[in-house]
Amino acid sequence: MVDALGYETAWARCGYLGHLAEVGKGAVYRVRGELPAQSRPMYETLMTGLPAGVHGICTNDYTGASKSESLFSLARRHKKTTAAAAYKWIAELYNGGGAFNPVTGRYQLGNQAGLIDNGIFYSVDDYPDSHLYADGDYLRRAFRPDFLLIHPMNVDDQGHRHGRDSREYQHAAEVSLCWVSQYLDEWRRDGYDVIVTADHGMDGLGIHYGDTPSQREVPLFIFSGQVEPGNFTDHTVSQLHIAPLACALLGIEAGKGMLRPAGEIRGLVP
Repeated sequence: MVDALGYETAWARCGYLGHLAEVGKGAVYRVRGELPAQSRPMYETLMTGLPAGVHGICTNDYTGASKSESLFSLARRHKKTTAAAAYKWIAELYNGGGAFNPVTGRYQLGNQAGLIDNGIFYSVDDYPDSHLYADGDYLRRAFRPDFLLIHPMNVDDQGHRHGRDSREYQHAAEVSLCWVSQYLDEWRRDGYDVIVTADHGMDGLGIHYGDTPSQREVPLFIFSGQVEPGNFTDHTVSQLHIAPLACALLGIEAGKGMLRPAGEIRGLVP
């Protein structure tokens, strides 16, 4: 989940990911994100498959734990393991709620109280994406989780500082997607299906909250033998399909209230 990676920017900076879709080794979609186009509500939407009006997290000011079934809780119910290298808000939502403590909360390994079995969390928005992807890959190699969330923040940070059309934002997107490219083949060889998407986009003023394509539209790259490869960006799919897509790839039953991705994601068994 590349924070604030808008669709147009992702396609302009896609590099190797775009190549794989072009040669039939991956799929790419254009996703119409939910409202509000803000981080914490859309983290919950991506993890639960529910709109904000149902899961109840409507602004970034919410500081409690998730109250809905999520990919993390569903994985645990089905005896699967989870991990996350992610921003502190993910820890607050799924590993106990309450304010994140950067001194004691950074490493949450072997966690029994929360929903994420093993987590490495950061609390500064400019934490380097290079370090974050390395954190995520460490969790993969050390714990072999069934579901692993990797969540870099530099694209969002540069977007807020300089706006969507700035060199800084565009470069941050390119760097983040280059890191995905460097790890992707190893992840696939290790048996992982890989989804690359975002919570929201960014507008020219460095803001995201409302109903414009630059704020709402995000990419969806899928690298999986369970999904038909190709470029399907001639239409938009709902962001609400991403959580049930992840459930299908994990081989677990979708959560209550989740949409079924049949007919939306090509080749995926409903």
